[in-house]
Amino acid sequence: MVFAGLWETWKSSEGEVVESCTILTTASNRLVEPLHDRMPVILHPYEYGEWLDRNTTNPAGLVHLFHPYPADLMEMWPVSPMVNSVKNESPDLVVPVGDPPLDLCTDPSY
Repeated sequence: MVFAGLWETWKSSEGEVVESCTILTTASNRLVEPLHDRMPVILHPYEYGEWLDRNTTNPAGLVHLFHPYPADLMEMWPVSPMVNSVKNESPDLVVPVGDPPLDLCTDPSY
């Protein structure tokens, strides 16, 4: 997955060089909505070039990229609560644990 983000280097009032970044968000799709009302802006491969084009001078021209990623192109499964701490770093953090969640995209009761 590729998230739309912004990165900048600037100087603080004390003269310290600060590098900062942010991930941009949009409304949630049907899969993410039960967890949160926002989700990262996830770009399709054909959108990468447009997002990264340094010649873009009108940010409003990129608003059409700020749509929820299609829920049917995503999967969700429960993982260890260890993901909640930045001290933990391991591929095991994304290994499914417990029962898979209800598929909210295909469940007719949703």
